[in-house]
Amino acid sequence: MSLSGQTTVTTAGTEVALGSQPVNAAVMVKALPVNTGVMYVGNTGAGVVSASTGMPLSAGEVVIFDLVSNLANILVDAAVSGEGVAWLILEA
Repeated sequence: MSLSGQTTVTTAGTEVALGSQPVNAAVMVKALPVNTGVMYVGNTGAGVVSASTGMPLSAGEVVIFDLVSNLANILVDAAVSGEGVAWLILEA
């Protein structure tokens, strides 16, 4: 099991999952420091996240999810194509 990684949004406006592995732990998500635009993080419960539904993160900002069952449950979108986030499993 990977304990950390990075996820890039190839095309702005198209959400992607952080990954697909089971986690069952807290996960920290940080917008990459080189990003020039805003990242949007979350999940509406319908499997989508966007500028109007996600939590905005500017470069270097962090959000922590207390309990994540699978990385596929956290989605990210970007205002700028090719930007992304780093993630870290805090408990294993």
